[in-house]
Amino acid sequence: PARPAQVTPTPRLELAGEDPFEQTLIQLYQRVRPSVVNISATKMVNVEDAPSDEGESYIDITEGSGFIYDSAGYIVTNHHVIEGALDIQVTLFSGEELPAEVVGSDLYSDLAVLKVEAPAELLPPVELGDSDQVQVGQRAIAIGNPFGFQHTVTAGFVSSVGRVIQQETGYSIPYMIQTDAAINPGNSGGPLLDSRGRVIGVNTLLYSQTGTSAGVGFAIPVNLVKRVVPALISQGYYEHAWLGVSGISLNRRVAEAADLPYTRGALVETVMPDSPAEKAGLRGGTHAVEVPGYLEPVLIGGDIITAFDGYPIHSFDDLISRLENASPGQTVTLTVMRDDKPMRIKVTLGRRPGP
Repeated sequence: PARPAQVTPTPRLELAGEDPFEQTLIQLYQRVRPSVVNISATKMVNVEDAPSDEGESYIDITEGSGFIYDSAGYIVTNHHVIEGALDIQVTLFSGEELPAEVVGSDLYSDLAVLKVEAPAELLPPVELGDSDQVQVGQRAIAIGNPFGFQHTVTAGFVSSVGRVIQQETGYSIPYMIQTDAAINPGNSGGPLLDSRGRVIGVNTLLYSQTGTSAGVGFAIPVNLVKRVVPALISQGYYEHAWLGVSGISLNRRVAEAADLPYTRGALVETVMPDSPAEKAGLRGGTHAVEVPGYLEPVLIGGDIITAFDGYPIHSFDDLISRLENASPGQTVTLTVMRDDKPMRIKVTLGRRPGP
């Protein structure tokens, strides 16, 4: 007799929220989105190389994101979102649009604090996490207003930590968090969250050739926010420690080209006039050498910084990171190699000058 036909059962489709992380993400979004705001900044944009003698300019409105820092109405965002703004409007989750004033702004950390007046029940603050505990591979969730689409959530992973990313100012922000959660124009200033909904960073930058997300976004670490924002609220500015040197990371290629026996450290190329470094006697490079793979010659002959208050300095990025944790007026001990001999130099750090 013929065998009965075998019927393969159709797999049961999971309903939204049945996956554990999906349910977590839904709950996280519903809890945190009232703390995320839309920021519209009206700016006067100058057109360079305009045909008229006086040049031309036009009004532009840029969109960004921010998050509620506390129920007093303080809002954290990026400096570049509100820089040069003639007028700033903040739209709360309730839909209420409010004028905002700039309380303080810091070009070097790309952070700014705004203030709005609203009832406390409309201003639920975020919970701040600890960026020092962030690990590569953990979940990362971004909430913001990409392209003006308010309260958009994207999710991904922490791709890397401890990145040192140079800004247009020429200075760098250390300890940056890299994520593949989609970061697009308009996300700037919004929170990057962990899977418990705690802020671990402030979305600030995307690396892309098209201007849209390519899976490489960066966030300012929240522990830097914890240092900068209280100062912006209390005094309107933040003082960064300043050493006054520029240089590069020493590596094998540079060492071979310069005939140096060391392959790690921060090679000092230039010492700025009247800087803490110059006053302490640090030395910059004396002559240039070509290094394979480098676009410009490298100045060698200067000091090689190998430790900062006892902490090893393997690269120039390490030096930048240590300086970010220091304060103006603090005296530190640098260990340097000079003429193949180690020496210690005490430096009293200054306040980083304005751009």
